Amino acid sequence: MTRSPFHLVEFSPWPLTGSVGALFLTAGTAGWMHGHPTMIPILGTVLIILTMIQWWRDVVREGTFQGFHTTNVASGLRWGMILFIVSEVCFFFAFFWAYFHSSLAPTPELGSAWPPTGVSPLNPFQVPLLNTAVLLASGVTVTWAHHSILEGDKKESFQSLLLTVILGAYFTFLQAGEYIEAPFTIADGVYGSTFYVATGFHGLHVLIGTTFLIVCLIRLYANHFSTSHHFGFEAAAWYWHFVDVVWLFLYLSIYWWGS
Repeated sequence: MTRSPFHLVEFSPWPLTGSVGALFLTAGTAGWMHGHPTMIPILGTVLIILTMIQWWRDVVREGTFQGFHTTNVASGLRWGMILFIVSEVCFFFAFFWAYFHSSLAPTPELGSAWPPTGVSPLNPFQVPLLNTAVLLASGVTVTWAHHSILEGDKKESFQSLLLTVILGAYFTFLQAGEYIEAPFTIADGVYGSTFYVATGFHGLHVLIGTTFLIVCLIRLYANHFSTSHHFGFEAAAWYWHFVDVVWLFLYLSIYWWGS
């Protein structure tokens, strides 16, 4: 029997455990907001983390040690990542639509002004500008890491990828401080809700991207990547560049123009 050029995935328990974990986390968080104990969302979080570790271990094993990620499989993975990023573009497009729907024609309830009357926006030339510089620098370092992998320079690729992870963590630290010191909350009308939902979901994507890059850093240290076989890193780099571009739009529209 001729071996299929595509990877026929074996039965796996991880989609089921991940779904159960997501259910516990979502339902438990909603319950916590209404005064219930935190045991269920904590259980959901632990279950999701364990699922991630086991599922990623299986994918790494299939692609690196078992040779299942053939040229056709790698092409499918690339298209899957491209379509996923397109769906993320649509996701953030909805937030920008909501923001401009309210800001371009503010209603009398908002004082017919944007930002709404009584809301003090953040200074775009302080922490937001620093965060912009941090993310742009991380885009440079992740590209440096990619070119170093292509050239087979493990030392430079590891150093540049480690620097990217540090910059991503620093961005999250700065944004957390910005949220703590912000003079408005998510409850401050449409301005607060659109600001925190858009920038908050972007911050979540930065956390996800940083985790993605940390996994790639571990794999790079373990010699899982070669000059011609490193799509796991490429996917992380694509995702990181997407996060960079979204932040530029957020900075220009919400922080700078919206202030």
